[in-house]
Amino acid sequence: MIPRYSRPEMVSIWEPQTRFKIWFEIEAHAADALAELGVIPKDAAKTIWAKASDAIFNVDRIDEIERETKHDVIAFLTHLAEIVGPEARFVHQGMTSSDVLDTCLNVQLSRAADILIADIDKVLAALKTRAFEHKMTPTIGRSHGIHAEPVTFGLKLAYAYAEFTRARERVVAARKEIATCAISGAVGTFAQIDPRVEEHVAKAMGLAVEPISTQIIPRDRHAMFFATLGVVAASVERLAVEIRHMQRTEVLEAEEFFSEGQKGSSAMPHKRNPVLTENLTGLSRMVRAYVTPALENVVLWHERDISHSSAERMMGPDATVTLDFALNRLAGVVEKLLVYPANMQKNLDRLGGLVHSQRLLIALTQKGASREDAYRLVQRNAMPVWRGEGDFQSLLKKDADVKKYLSDKEIEEQFDLAYHFKHVDTIFKRVFGAS
Repeated sequence: MIPRYSRPEMVSIWEPQTRFKIWFEIEAHAADALAELGVIPKDAAKTIWAKASDAIFNVDRIDEIERETKHDVIAFLTHLAEIVGPEARFVHQGMTSSDVLDTCLNVQLSRAADILIADIDKVLAALKTRAFEHKMTPTIGRSHGIHAEPVTFGLKLAYAYAEFTRARERVVAARKEIATCAISGAVGTFAQIDPRVEEHVAKAMGLAVEPISTQIIPRDRHAMFFATLGVVAASVERLAVEIRHMQRTEVLEAEEFFSEGQKGSSAMPHKRNPVLTENLTGLSRMVRAYVTPALENVVLWHERDISHSSAERMMGPDATVTLDFALNRLAGVVEKLLVYPANMQKNLDRLGGLVHSQRLLIALTQKGASREDAYRLVQRNAMPVWRGEGDFQSLLKKDADVKKYLSDKEIEEQFDLAYHFKHVDTIFKRVFGAS
C-alpha cells in the first residue's frame, strides 16, 4: 500500500492489529461453540474472552516468534497463549491454519466491499447531480474520435451513472460470494471438529457457511471478487479518459478544477493539466493487474497448497485500497468539474452543420431517392465543407439533384438541433427512474 494513494478507513482493515483481532475472534467464537458441545470446559472459553478480547496484540512479539517458527498462525497462537495462560491449550482445537486465515481474509474483503459500495454511491451522487445540471447542454457526440451527431453533456454523465449502477450491483454480488466461513479442519472433512462450530463462527462473524471446503475456501470466489474490482476500475478509467479528452486544448469542453496556488508544470507556468484523471488511469491499471493472479490462484494442488498466499497478501490490501482511493478521487473530479457549454457549442458548430448529414440522408430516401443515391448526394456536398470550402446547408440548396427531392424549407428543417434531444427525457427516466 502506498500512503500517497491510501485512505485511513480502508487501510485500517489490513493493518496487523486488525488482522490479529479477527484471528482472535475466530478462535474465541470457535471455543464458545466447542464449549457448548462439551468438547472444552465452558470456563476455558470464558477465560479466553476475558483475557484477550480487549488485548492489544504485540505485533513485534508475534514477528519475533514467527522468525523462529516460520509459521504465522503458530506465532500468533503462541503469543495468545502468553496472554491467556493455561486455558490457551483449548484454543484451535481441531482447527487448521486455513480455517483462521481464509475466514479472516473473507471478513476483511467483506468489510472492504462495504467501503467500496459506499464509494460508488458517492460517485453516483456526483454523476446524478451533474447529469441533471447539464441534461440539455448540447455537445458533440464522437465516434472514432470524429464528430458524429449531437448529444447532451447530461447524457454523457448519464451513461457513466448507468455504468456505475451496474458496478455497484456487481460489488454487492461479489461481496455476497466472498462472505463465507470455513472451520472444517485438515483437508476439510470435519474429522476433528464438529460442523456446528463452523456454523456458530460463521454467524458470529457475519458470514455464510462454505458448503464444502478442501481445507481452504475455493479461490474461484476470490477470483470473481478481484475480477469485479477490475471491471469497476475499468469504468473509472473510461470516465477519466473521457474527461482527459474533453480537457485537451483543442477541445476544452470541460476540465478538472484548478485550485488557487496550484501549479501545472515546473517549466511552463501556463499549464493546467488533467493530472487527477491521468492518475486515475494509472491507478485503474494497478487494480486490473491483480485480476490475473486472482484467476491463477484458483488452480491449487489437491486439497490445498499455499501458492495463492503470497499473492493474496499483496492483492487483498493493494487492490481494495487503490480502488477506494480512485473512486473517491473520481467523485471529487465529477463534483468540481468545470464545464464550458460555450465551447461545446463552438465545437458542435465547427463542421458547419455536417453533424446533420444523417437527417438529410433519411429525408432524401423518404422523398423517393434510393439509399445509394441519397448517400452519394449528401456525401458530395459534405466533403467540400469538410475541407473548409463552404457551408453545408448552402451547398445542399444549390445542388439541383438534391432540390429534385427537397425544398429549401425542407432542407432547413433537417438542421434543427432540438430534434436530436427529443428522447432525452425518456433516457433519463430509464437511467434515473421517474424522479
